[in-house]
Amino acid sequence: MLADLARRQGGYLTARQARAAGCSPARLRAGLTRSDLYQVHTNLLRLAYWPAGPFDEYAKWCAWFEGTATVSHQSAAQLHGLGRLRPRLVHLSAPTGAPVGVAEVAVRRATLTARDVESAGTFVVTTPQRTILDLADCGIAQHMLDEVVGDALAIGRADADSIAAAAAAAPDRVARRISAALSATC
Repeated sequence: MLADLARRQGGYLTARQARAAGCSPARLRAGLTRSDLYQVHTNLLRLAYWPAGPFDEYAKWCAWFEGTATVSHQSAAQLHGLGRLRPRLVHLSAPTGAPVGVAEVAVRRATLTARDVESAGTFVVTTPQRTILDLADCGIAQHMLDEVVGDALAIGRADADSIAAAAAAAPDRVARRISAALSATC
């Protein structure tokens, strides 16, 4: 059960998840001593045999939030191949704040619905449409938003009608920015 949980999260699990799955603190210490597990961050562990992969940073921080975080904003755009934002931080949306003492993660407090997210294997990421809404709301430069929207349309990750419909339900400032981006790309 513990290994199954870690596999779903890219080889990562929290100490709290391990305890909830029935793993005693003594057993966890033994796993660390035998090098079956290693400590990645405070209360975050990884299976030692799990292979390194290109998306480990996303899986790691989503696991730290025990399944409640979603890769979003600039990081989601990068994963979807939208724009050239090159984020320096891993951007997440989660119902709680950022881990204490972690400078490489930017967390926006949000509770997302199932239609806002899609699976990326060992973590979830906002859909291209939701990513566009988030980026319009967070205030990236308009020319960057134009590029993200243009890329989403060009590679078929979203269509203009669904983007416009989603924007119509968004706050006015967000709707205006998305309308401008659609006008610049269509």
